[in-house]
Amino acid sequence: MSAAKSSIDKRYVWLGLYFALNLGLTLFNKAILLDFRYPWSLTAIHTFCGSVGCYVLYALGFFTPIKLNEQENMVMIMFSVLYTINIAISNVSLNLVSVAFHQVVRAMTPVFTVMISIMFLQKSYSAMTYWSLLPVVLGVAFATFGDYGYTAIGFLLTVLGTILAAVKTVVTNRILVGRLKLEPLDLLLRMSPLAFIQCVAYAYLTGELEHVREFSSINMTASLATGLFINGAMAFALNIVSFTANKKTSALTMTVAGNVKQVLSIVLAVVIFKLTINATNAFGIILTLIGGAWYGKVELSEKTNRANKPVLPLSVQSPDLQELHEKNVVNTSR
Repeated sequence: MSAAKSSIDKRYVWLGLYFALNLGLTLFNKAILLDFRYPWSLTAIHTFCGSVGCYVLYALGFFTPIKLNEQENMVMIMFSVLYTINIAISNVSLNLVSVAFHQVVRAMTPVFTVMISIMFLQKSYSAMTYWSLLPVVLGVAFATFGDYGYTAIGFLLTVLGTILAAVKTVVTNRILVGRLKLEPLDLLLRMSPLAFIQCVAYAYLTGELEHVREFSSINMTASLATGLFINGAMAFALNIVSFTANKKTSALTMTVAGNVKQVLSIVLAVVIFKLTINATNAFGIILTLIGGAWYGKVELSEKTNRANKPVLPLSVQSPDLQELHEKNVVNTSR
């Protein structure tokens, strides 16, 4: 029982680290993008830092990559494409809809995660799990209540981006705990270089790299360069923690944590960036936090019950039955 409790505690330590780093990096990104307004180049810096960091840890012997066959390597390539497309769709849709509308649709990620898990992985969830998701989704809607402006194509792309985010989370979980069972650093080592190449290619095709070159020749300072480096290092740490937390918890837990983080980022933005919120937004923030806590309690309770559930032996028989069985064997052998 103590071993099971220790395992559950470790899951929530990793989830807490993911939550804190994710929240910190979100606010750091907002601060960086005030001066460095090039999201694709910033993402390329993140993936570059991830590539270098993984190679350094590999050289120091922190992990050993497993050997994959051709089909499994193709899975890694497709996963990196999914990662990049997910970012691309999110960035494009954000230009076509309001931020409030974008956040509300993205709040549906846990719902899509449940649907994908049920349809393709034959997973099942308790009724309490479904109920606990409701305040999380509704809370984000209230917390971001405002100008829900959007275009038809913007709406479709936002929904597509939300589905892709759910698919990416589910696929990450399957890669880490499924047949491949890759270690988080092994997965990051394989994905980061591919994602870096794709981000640079997209930045080049959209003309962003040329703007970065012009900006850097005039406005790049030592403090901004240091900030970009620290930002990339934080992204590398977040990726390690994110993959580890995903492996130790579940895809649904990660999406719920993402929704709660989203609302807490609003709270901190109010404090740090002196933003104002109305009563509806405040109600949504409280509702989301309550829903996140409720979901966490439901999941912890269910995991504890499963860990403490006795496993009935299938092949152990009572002495009398064992003796009778042996006599039957002797009789039939005659």
